Amino acid sequence: MTQLRRQLLARPAGAPIRLAKPTSNLFRFREPTGHPGLDVSAFAGVLAVDAEARTADVGGMTTYEHLVDATLAHGLMPFVVPQLKTITLGGAVAGLGIESTSFRSGMPHESVLEMEILTPDGDIVLATPDGEHAELFHGFPNSYGTLGYALRLRIELAKVGPFVALRHVRFAGDDAAGECAAAIERICADRTYADEPVDFLDGTVFGRDELYLTLGRFADTAPDLSDYTGQRIFYRSVGTRETDYLSTVDYLWRWDTDWFWCSAALGAQHPLVRRLWPRRYLRSDVYRRIVALDRRHRLSDRVGAILRQPPREPVIQDVEIPVDRLAEFLDFFHTDIGISPVWLCPIRLRGDRTWPLYPLAPGELYVNVGFWATVALEPGEPDSTHNRLIEKKVTELGGHKSLYSDSYFTEDEFWAAYDGATYRKLKEAYDPQGRLPDLYAKCVGNR
Repeated sequence: MTQLRRQLLARPAGAPIRLAKPTSNLFRFREPTGHPGLDVSAFAGVLAVDAEARTADVGGMTTYEHLVDATLAHGLMPFVVPQLKTITLGGAVAGLGIESTSFRSGMPHESVLEMEILTPDGDIVLATPDGEHAELFHGFPNSYGTLGYALRLRIELAKVGPFVALRHVRFAGDDAAGECAAAIERICADRTYADEPVDFLDGTVFGRDELYLTLGRFADTAPDLSDYTGQRIFYRSVGTRETDYLSTVDYLWRWDTDWFWCSAALGAQHPLVRRLWPRRYLRSDVYRRIVALDRRHRLSDRVGAILRQPPREPVIQDVEIPVDRLAEFLDFFHTDIGISPVWLCPIRLRGDRTWPLYPLAPGELYVNVGFWATVALEPGEPDSTHNRLIEKKVTELGGHKSLYSDSYFTEDEFWAAYDGATYRKLKEAYDPQGRLPDLYAKCVGNR
């Protein structure tokens, strides 16, 4: 910690401060600063797992891939394991995260017991729910590294079984989205379906009249196991199988092998390419590096211009929609955006605590809608057209948007959605010199 603190304090006033991380899951691509990032490699590792207390002490730069390996060895897992292997624990807490346990366990920050945080001024503070730095503890989620960096976290863990049994439930017809939303509400209330417990719940939308909920439960035995880490592709199984079994570790990473379905855009789902693509490179971080290279050199844009194709707008977002407005949002989305497939993930805060920078209402059920693709632009349309439509609709429906990708809110819109008053108070307390950009400058201005 002392060495990292020295690195931070050695930065001259006005010099940009970033972390030197080998991977990133952000989709706000920024130009290099010309300054080396802070070396945080010492904070990547699981320090201890207390199997009896069901807790773990973890470095903030530890990836969930390594965290899961360490905890599964004790028959435990984090309460919420975000979908991609190289998401870090500190990143999931500062930038939010969800998964198919979120309907009962909320978000990763809700299972944090304490955090050691390096503030922009070089102080290292212990933030707990009720201690001296309780306001920072509650304001840290969704701060995206603008209030400091989590160096160590103590988190709660949950028991697991060896296998996960899956059931894919289809919704079709004119009111498929409404019926799906109603089913989500019932399942989340009862935590059962067809007299079986539901430990995991997410969904996939292939079109207006083709939606699926995937229900999972822990199992002690499995008649056979599916493997979606090689030639087979998980999302394609959703519409072709009613039931399935995976090992728990393969279930947790079922989306990572193909970056949900986004690997198709890189050719990785073509049968011939699939056979030649080494299995160890069928990973979300590999695909993300390819996309970063493409964005940096504008390769796709150049090819599109040569082929006289219309320009395309990246539409990469996750939004939380109140469950009773889900069908309305999906109807808008199919009509005005037109991306498929789309991911659904129900989420309800685990407890009564409030997290001001991402103010979901305690007790209210939301559905995360995730979509990651590009949309063709009509002549004269700016490259924010579809993202702005989505932001406007999400606000209209009482939802919230994650900030890991491009945002186009005006400053007034932004601070109304993400509690500007609380944020300014925290910024003044923990970064009075403004050494780090504020949340709007980072997430909208892309600083």
